[in-house]
Amino acid sequence: MKSVMIRLSLVENVNKFVNIVARYPFEMDLRAGRHVVDAKSILGIFSLDLSKPIALEIYGDDCEELLKEISPFIAAEAE
Repeated sequence: MKSVMIRLSLVENVNKFVNIVARYPFEMDLRAGRHVVDAKSILGIFSLDLSKPIALEIYGDDCEELLKEISPFIAAEAE
């Protein structure tokens, strides 16, 4: 599993992000505090507080290509 912090502060960013992650077979979650949603769900993402960075958890091993594509949204590495 890989975890990174991302920032999705604009509506256009959410649409771009979902279009990218939907092309990958990995299961992915977004975690903001106690709230966890499917990273491929636009409605789920909009239920989160997008004013702060949120954790993207990728349940896959070979996700370097995905990380390259979403690099504009990465805020900082999570532990």
